[in-house]
Amino acid sequence: MGVKIRLTRMGAKGKPFYRIVAADTDYPRDGRFLEILGNYDPKKNPAEVIVKEERVNHWLSKGAKATLTVSNLLKKKGIEAKIK
Repeated sequence: MGVKIRLTRMGAKGKPFYRIVAADTDYPRDGRFLEILGNYDPKKNPAEVIVKEERVNHWLSKGAKATLTVSNLLKKKGIEAKIK
């Protein structure tokens, strides 16, 4: 079981926001996940990123790998992540 830290899309048509989640690599993008780690709202100016740093670090220490987009968001918050 490989774990990825990735985005899952929420919100209405044309008004997206995303959850940052830890999910098994076999789960679908908007399907099941293991834990919610934060939120990302690109529609706000500037874009809003809320992250539970302690939980993100926990998953990274367990071997989870962040997707490229999540990795860039975490860098803005000052968290280093391994890229998928």
